[in-house]
Amino acid sequence: MEGTTTREQLKKRVLAVTPESFDALALDAFRFQATENSIYRQYLNQLRINPRAIAGLEEVPFLPLDFFKSQRVLSGAPEVQLTFESSGTTSRQTPSRHYVADPEFYRQISQQLFEARYGSLRDWCILALLPSYLERGPRGGSSLVYMVQHFIEQSTRAASGFFLQNTQQLRQQLLTFENQPGNQLQSSPRILLIGVTFALLDLAESGIDWSFLGDLPNLVVMETGGMKGRRREMLREEVHDQLMQAFGVKTIHSEYGMTELLSQAYSPGEGIFDASPTMKILLRDVNDPFTILPPSDLQKPAGRGKTGGINVVDLANIDSCCFLETKDLGSYAHGQDSFRVLGRFDNSDIRGCNLMVE
Repeated sequence: MEGTTTREQLKKRVLAVTPESFDALALDAFRFQATENSIYRQYLNQLRINPRAIAGLEEVPFLPLDFFKSQRVLSGAPEVQLTFESSGTTSRQTPSRHYVADPEFYRQISQQLFEARYGSLRDWCILALLPSYLERGPRGGSSLVYMVQHFIEQSTRAASGFFLQNTQQLRQQLLTFENQPGNQLQSSPRILLIGVTFALLDLAESGIDWSFLGDLPNLVVMETGGMKGRRREMLREEVHDQLMQAFGVKTIHSEYGMTELLSQAYSPGEGIFDASPTMKILLRDVNDPFTILPPSDLQKPAGRGKTGGINVVDLANIDSCCFLETKDLGSYAHGQDSFRVLGRFDNSDIRGCNLMVE
């Protein structure tokens, strides 16, 4: 069953996955990786798990993200084309490394997931504010930069690009859209201002008037999380309130992703993420990582479910591991298809979307 053919068949199925086919595909990916991924196989052996006895996703053991810091997490022995590396906030932190055998598959997945939520990238002008990632220079390896670079290449707008410290150039570019005549403004490209959180806050506090952004009907401001040790950690609601006030917009969008995931989830506002077609979120008990919390037990009258550790099934990780135990805390928002990220487990490394527990 295992081998190159099966790997490629799984990837084709991932690109065409539906809610109805997700669980069956995920279990096939589990059986493939339980055999082909030596690290995951050893982990299952230590837990005395018989892969053949697994009948549902709730029974699948999830691999802690720390393995990406110390091991090459790969299914089989594919040729590694590039390596994504987490940024970390200090030189003493061990970065996670995601060894990518199929960059084209990652580009396909990331584009497909974005366009399913926001429409064709050809219609977007992408303005990226990701200084902490671009400053890494030769160390590089940011999955976020790689993804956004691909988005920029798919855009038909010449103004699309990265902005490191050239804030005035960014402002002038945005003003060209604001100063268009009314009839042209309505037909102007859709604008995505995407930035790491601390950079967007720096922009908001720069002393420059950004309130004209609220007059751009086609603008989406999206934060990707991340203080990177540059600022104190803040609640997402606090961040969004500050950005909305400075930019004059009614909502702030968010992206949920990390080095160890090749899929992304997006929030159209209020910090509520919709699980992407290639992802499923399962919450685990905060005191017992092997106990999955049933969604039926999580609903509260206030609309916020019980807090649990976030486990992610990411079907884009066919070449690595699809079943990941993150260090994020979250809750379901409107059933199992949407979720909030509420914070981090104590003593865990600060990551991009790290926010204080509510």
